[in-house]
Amino acid sequence: MKSIKIIAFFILLSLPAICTSQIYLDKYNFGEGLHFSGENGYSIQLEGYAQPYVETKRYLGNYDSEIYKRFRMRRLRLSLSGNSENEKLSYRLKVDLSGTPEIDIEGEDDAGTFLLDAYLEYDLTDDISLTFGQRSTATDNRELRMSSQTLQLVERSRVTSAFSTIREFGLFADGTFRIPGGSYLKPTLTLTNGDGLNVFQKDRGGLKYGGRLDFLPFGLFTYFGQFRQVDMVRELTPKLVVGVNYSYNDGMSSRRGRESGSVLYLNDDGDEALPDYTKFGIDFLFKYKGFSMLGEFVKSTATVGNDITQRVRNDGSTSTSFLVNGIQDVENYVKGRMMLGEGYNIQAGYLFKNLISVDARYTHLEADTYSFLNNGTFYNRPNYYTFGISKYLDRNYGAKIQTSFTYVDAAPGSNDFNGDPINGNEWIARLIFSIGF
Repeated sequence: MKSIKIIAFFILLSLPAICTSQIYLDKYNFGEGLHFSGENGYSIQLEGYAQPYVETKRYLGNYDSEIYKRFRMRRLRLSLSGNSENEKLSYRLKVDLSGTPEIDIEGEDDAGTFLLDAYLEYDLTDDISLTFGQRSTATDNRELRMSSQTLQLVERSRVTSAFSTIREFGLFADGTFRIPGGSYLKPTLTLTNGDGLNVFQKDRGGLKYGGRLDFLPFGLFTYFGQFRQVDMVRELTPKLVVGVNYSYNDGMSSRRGRESGSVLYLNDDGDEALPDYTKFGIDFLFKYKGFSMLGEFVKSTATVGNDITQRVRNDGSTSTSFLVNGIQDVENYVKGRMMLGEGYNIQAGYLFKNLISVDARYTHLEADTYSFLNNGTFYNRPNYYTFGISKYLDRNYGAKIQTSFTYVDAAPGSNDFNGDPINGNEWIARLIFSIGF
């Protein structure tokens, strides 16, 4: 039913342009969607892709343990975007039709979400634009600014799943400025509700303030290359972007600012009293003649107020118990339910001229003493080593097949997906096929 409503909404959104004047199919390239233009100069683009996915996991040391298997539609996405006649005003609507939420076994970036992007963008000048609505945020690590259809490996890194917000609702200001020598600065400022995506109920806490500054010393990337992981265009000259990002969430009701209302605390009067969350990051992307390298570092901290005296259980009841190792400790109890610590991800790969890519990644997570990153079932795994091979069937990401193998160091106290203790490390094998139009 939801899928039917969304498809109907897409049609309704397009009706004004269709009814007021004629539109024409301007161009179509496999993997780049349908591009329409109107007689008055406006444009509309419709695109989508599907990604069927297979995953198996084996817990080493537990030879009698069950091998975890998973078959599903990883993503099934449809997006509609367009520009006004003078191209100053644009919009985007993007949804995922792959199904209902599932247990977060590997911290998927947005598994089971429905409404992804929904925003309006206005170009104040040739260099500055304002966006209002829901979209990806520049205060996440660089990988989150890249489309899921263009990932270098089957899945995003664990730095992304551990610390990213993914999408937020608010106001975004983006700039692109050329400086002497052919270099560029690209600043972004964000002011959001700090509750993640799809917040249709009560707004929790205060606002989230943040920004990013990217420096491109060798000029702009070719054909959106800054927002795609593989060097599909084989840059003829070296391209590099280095960026820093920072955000401050004034009152957060979840582990990392992604799921509003999932973790709540109260003061003596029964009013909400929430911890603050700060995140800092630095990252880079380099491309040259088929070679690409991505590096990211993220660190997060929290501030817990003295006014927190109660916690809200999952069933809605409250408790004044904040026991940590048998001792009442409000601050560290609260921190133990948040994603606190640091992590870095480094990955690189080479795309051959026959469109076969060989890629590798190393990801490291280091949890604070009190942090949900110590959770034995979902995290508590400091090191991830991944090797992947991909075959692209065209240069527009219209179709590709990817496989990857990940070896995971599991720290003592780790559990399998059923919550049972494991005695060794893990192997994860993944296979995904992507087809777009």
